[in-house]
Amino acid sequence: MKAIFLVAAGGFLGAIGRFYLSNRIQSKQNTDFPIGTFTVNLLGSLLLGLLAGQSVDPSLYLLVGTGFLGAFTTFSTFELEAVELLRKNKVKLSLFYLLGSVMLGVLCAFLGYSLSKSYSFLLFISS
Repeated sequence: MKAIFLVAAGGFLGAIGRFYLSNRIQSKQNTDFPIGTFTVNLLGSLLLGLLAGQSVDPSLYLLVGTGFLGAFTTFSTFELEAVELLRKNKVKLSLFYLLGSVMLGVLCAFLGYSLSKSYSFLLFISS
């Protein structure tokens, strides 16, 4: 029951964070490219990499990793936005979004993990 509460609490905050940040970023741009979701997903990948590189309490990982970052990032919106670009006949932009999101997302996660392991700057959350 505690695990469910931790994931739910983190998810609640992560979803609000994604909604706010993604909309704020997107509203500042005049483009069909879904820069808000793109940015949020890359940031979430970096942060999850940072977290994964640390020895954290399992409860903290449920709250932040599974809950907050799981809701902060979004795969379904990413896919839908790619389909919408295709529907608008913006094939190159859709392919860039798809490939760029996946490749840069993996790179961000790797970078976060590597930084976390190299510098241990998150010692305050270590168990």
